[in-house]
Parts: sequence; C-alpha cells; structure tokens
Amino acid sequence: MIPIYKPYMPENISEKVHDILYSGQLAYGKSGREFERLLSYFIGNEKIITTSTYNHALLVALSILGLKAGDEIIASPVSCLASNQPFAVKGLKIKWVDVNPNFGVIDPDHLRSIISKDTKAIFNNLFCGYAGNLEEIYKIGEEYGIPVIDDCIEAFGTEYNGKKVGNTGADISVFSFQTVRLPNTIDGGALAFNSENLYQKGKLIRDYGIDRSKFRSENGEINPDCDIALEGYGATMNEINSLIGIEQMKKIPELINIQRQNAEAWGDFFMNNSVAKPLDIDINVNPNFWVYGVLAEDKNEFLKSMKNEGFYATGVHINNNIYSVFQNDDALKGVDEFMRKFVAIPSGWWFRK
Repeated sequence: MIPIYKPYMPENISEKVHDILYSGQLAYGKSGREFERLLSYFIGNEKIITTSTYNHALLVALSILGLKAGDEIIASPVSCLASNQPFAVKGLKIKWVDVNPNFGVIDPDHLRSIISKDTKAIFNNLFCGYAGNLEEIYKIGEEYGIPVIDDCIEAFGTEYNGKKVGNTGADISVFSFQTVRLPNTIDGGALAFNSENLYQKGKLIRDYGIDRSKFRSENGEINPDCDIALEGYGATMNEINSLIGIEQMKKIPELINIQRQNAEAWGDFFMNNSVAKPLDIDINVNPNFWVYGVLAEDKNEFLKSMKNEGFYATGVHINNNIYSVFQNDDALKGVDEFMRKFVAIPSGWWFRK
C-alpha cells in the first residue's frame, strides 16, 4: 500500500556524519549556520533561526511575544495537536476560530468577530500545507495591532502570491522538520521573522537568553557583565541534525515538484468524481501538497475504498477543541463540517501518480 507519509533521507552522508561525531563540535555551529543560510535562500528571508524541535520553535515564538498565563490568543482547532499543546503549557486562554468548510483554513469573517481588546496574538494554521487568504489575515492583524503567527508545521514550500511561506507577511512563521516533513532533520524546527527586532530576540530566547558575543570574557570565563534579561530555552539544533537538513535542502525543490505533479494528476482524477471533490484552493495559493486533500460526503466509505485501491487515506488530525486540556470545547459549524468530510490521500515524492 502506498503510504500517506514517508521519511526522506539523503544517501551517502555517513562519512560526513562520522566527521562531525568525532570533530569535538557537536552543538550548534558551522553546520547549523549553513542550514539556516540554505533555508533563508529557499524561503527568500534572511531572518531565519532553526531549533531542536517544532515544539521548541513554537515555545520560542510564545516567549518572543511575551505571552503569559491567562493571556488570550486566537487559534484554529483544525490543526495538529502539536500546534496547540504549547498554549496549554503556557496557560494561555484559547479562543477557537472557525474555518472555511471548503478547505479548512481560518474564516476571516469569524476571526474578526471574535477579536477582543484582550486578544494578544493570532495563530494561523496552514492546514496540511494549504493556505487561505493570507493577506486578509495579515490585514486584520494589522488593523487591530495584533501579531499574526503563520503555523507552517506542514507547509514548508507552500507559496502565496508567488512567495514562499515564511516570506509572505506574517510577523512570525513556524516550521517543523520532524520525521515526516520536508525537509526532515529527524526532529527540528525553524522560525522566520518579519522584523529584525523579533529575529534578534528569537536568537537570544532559543539559547537561554544568552548573547554569545558577550557571554565570556577574554580569559574564557563567564562574563558577569553579560546580563540575562529574557527567559529562554536550550533549543539550538545540533550539528548532526543540521547536516541532515543541509543535505536534504539539495533535493527539496525536486521532491516538492513531484508532489505537485502528483496533485495535478489527482485533480484530473477527481474532476468529475461524485464520491469526493478536491479542496477549494485559493487562486493565489500553490500548496506543497504534503498530502492531497479531498472532501467526501461518506468519509468512512471513501477511506475504505481508497485503501482497497492501495492508497493509505486518513483524516490526518482531529479537531483540537474536543480536548479538555484546552478548556474550550466550543462547537464551530465550519470546523464540524470540514472534519466530517476531510480525507488526505498520498501525494508524496515516494511515488508517481
């Protein structure tokens, strides 16, 4: 059966891994900076930092924004649990925003209606690599003076108006390089910033709040004059994971192109299909097609039929507003309709449709 996900791993890197393992330099360094450079070039944004995990990337974003327990944020429940669990860790108050039932991304009208004077941030999930009207979301954030964070956990390589996400106007964009993503660094993440101030703050927070240029005196001892003014994490990506990322970036355009070709073939297949229909993608969006999404009136029957044809189909995620940890189980019409119908089918680089 053709799987819905498959980890990509470049060949012939064992010698380079061996060199790093015995170099005495295992923590973030030369390879880490090179991986960030390649990401910056691909995305078109020089303000990029990598992290050890996606979870760390999102926690760093929360700390950059200064969010504290009890602060109100808006997020979509149509997302991976990993996208929302850090809000519970920080004790944030979540307002769930409804989604467009035709493709599972934030409904701008509902977003506008639930913003309050206490709203501190908007987390915009690009569900399964799809994106809605990003300009409208950014416009709402700017109008109310609220930062917008694009959650690109599944959207690396997705384009909006010809630009890669991470360079489309969000204040912060968050990426995952976990096993089944592209690129895959076994585990890892990254953040892209729309301002120099957020970028510089992010570099400090991912490394315990330390400014490494001042941390040690000339004699190598810790400098007592180097103040630590920010909360922080031990979230830098190590050299082995960074090396894997470097090697993967050499193939990323080719792999994403295969996924888009598969998606085009699926589009032709479902064009006149009465059982399922493709998601209604915004004309300005070019998804990475990590998966190919359809809406099926009889979801269970469609899942069964696709598996019988040799394609592992799945709903991927479940709407997060059902989980008691978030203390907000508000029912949302668009969310319920979308989740009742949504099915993802394989579109990855590991096969040709």
